[in-house]
Amino acid sequence: MVKKLGLIVLGVTAGIVLIANMGPIIALAISLVIVYFSYREFMKSASTGGKVLWAFIGFIALIASATNAPAIIGLVAAYLLWIVYKNWNTQKDGEPEDFGDDPFTGFEKEWAKLK
Repeated sequence: MVKKLGLIVLGVTAGIVLIANMGPIIALAISLVIVYFSYREFMKSASTGGKVLWAFIGFIALIASATNAPAIIGLVAAYLLWIVYKNWNTQKDGEPEDFGDDPFTGFEKEWAKLK
């Protein structure tokens, strides 16, 4: 019960942080795509002018991606949401099982294990 409450609190907090950082995450993704594209074109370019142009575009996009550092917090929040999702219905060894409302069901299962 306490574990579920902790997961709920963590999930809600991570969800709010993720939503608040969606703008920087999108801007980071766009700037990283531009950096990748400019690197590819830089490597393909044969002329010096072309290489300078693509290096300049890549450098500007790299600076733009560095200014989106809050997006990293949003990505960490997305990862925490994934962890909460994965751990929602897992049960570790040694934790008591949930037997429902009937206490005798749990007793019968435990008694059967002892035999």
